[in-house]
Amino acid sequence: MNNKMACEMRNPMRIGITGGIAAGKSTVVAHMRELGAFVLDYDGIAAEVVAPDTPGLRKIVSAFGPEAIDNQGQLRRKWLSSVIFGGAEHAPLRERLNAIVHPLVYERAAILETRFMQRLDNGIDSRSRIIIHDIPLLTEVIRTIPFDFRHIITVEAPVDLRIQRMLSSRHMSMDDAQARIQSQSNEHQRLDIADIVIDSAVSIEQMFETVDRVYAGLVQEQQRSCDAR
Repeated sequence: MNNKMACEMRNPMRIGITGGIAAGKSTVVAHMRELGAFVLDYDGIAAEVVAPDTPGLRKIVSAFGPEAIDNQGQLRRKWLSSVIFGGAEHAPLRERLNAIVHPLVYERAAILETRFMQRLDNGIDSRSRIIIHDIPLLTEVIRTIPFDFRHIITVEAPVDLRIQRMLSSRHMSMDDAQARIQSQSNEHQRLDIADIVIDSAVSIEQMFETVDRVYAGLVQEQQRSCDAR
């Protein structure tokens, strides 16, 4: 193995991706995974750390009461959403939940990232050196998350289009869709932390062309950083 290859495997590029609900972020991330990126799905990790019989779920029950779980010991996600999403009066409850879940998610993400880098070092994994942290609420946690990102990408679409997507594909009510949007950061806040913007209001073909260009640029940048060493 030459020095450049060793550099690329030891020094992966960490990218944060965010976007408002129903903006198309998951579609972008899935395409980057197909292109070879290693993806850390924070929604998936969050579900893992509050699975039945986990310390995370026990902490939620302690904080929110036995109504938080069903008869099978599963988290009642719809019930919890109804408790934490809504007007400003719900913010303290969201903060209480976040204080439980976020540290567990960060700890698990760090473990998974370390394992991936070890596989790269050992030649076991042949995927790209690009590591995607898929974080819907990155704007809300940017000051406390224990990771540094080379770039932050936000996937954006107009609010009315996002609401239409929630009504049609997620079968949410108008009130629920608006409450979810209002509970998250707005487009201006996401643009403040991002240096790359992907427009998902265009056709899927156009969006994928943009993602392809962005991803190719990330790979080239990572390679240049090793050339300079």
